[in-house]
Amino acid sequence: MSIEPAFFIGHGSPMNALEQNTAVQQWHSVVQSYTPKAILMISAHWYTQGTAVTAMASPRTIHDFYGFPEKLQQVQYPAPGSPELATEIQKLLAPHPVQLDLNWGLDHGAWSVLMHMFPQAEVPVVQLSLDQNLSPAEHLELAKKLAPLRKQGVMIVGSGNVVHNLRLLDWQSTEPPLWAKQFNARIKELLLTKNFSAIAQYQDIAEHARLAVPHPDHFLPLLYVLGSMLDSDDLSLFNDEIVYGALSMLSVQLNTSKRD
Repeated sequence: MSIEPAFFIGHGSPMNALEQNTAVQQWHSVVQSYTPKAILMISAHWYTQGTAVTAMASPRTIHDFYGFPEKLQQVQYPAPGSPELATEIQKLLAPHPVQLDLNWGLDHGAWSVLMHMFPQAEVPVVQLSLDQNLSPAEHLELAKKLAPLRKQGVMIVGSGNVVHNLRLLDWQSTEPPLWAKQFNARIKELLLTKNFSAIAQYQDIAEHARLAVPHPDHFLPLLYVLGSMLDSDDLSLFNDEIVYGALSMLSVQLNTSKRD
């Protein structure tokens, strides 16, 4: 069985679900040569007390936003779930406790990306929550336990944003502010040198971190992808753009040509 890749996707606005811009076209392009058995999704929008994993056979499509067109509210992504994969993840992350969740589903951080990556919604999807009680470094260490899944046909996808500050959004922005560009550039440097421990200490990178990451939820999914890196992996970047002045679309791909 081939080793599945891992992706961090800068997901940006929920409206990307309905659009055909260069960013979402790239989401589709990067997965064209892959046929995963299942997908493990880590979305910024499931930020919880403790860790949970969706364990239902048919996860619902969650419309966890407001102020957007009704057409977006009507989108459905009817991918199957995988109770078996959920149980496997629970075992892999032990002794860290993981609740098997039967209520959540797929939030817009998941389906707005997956509907472009796998528009037929035929690949089973399991979503893992972000435990707000863990530090970024602890999230990175937990993620390392998930790496074996990639050798079992499971694609790992993190969905968030390296720079994400909704209070400073400027819908008319054509040139990102200096703080956003500098933080995004520093994260890129650390990614390309594979200094993941420094990325997990992003709060200490520069004063710009407080503006770029005022809340950790959108940054943490990146750490789950980096934690799943294998020795044989190459790391590449795509969609390197900052939109609306405060949203980085920067995305990461880990892939290997090695086979078991």
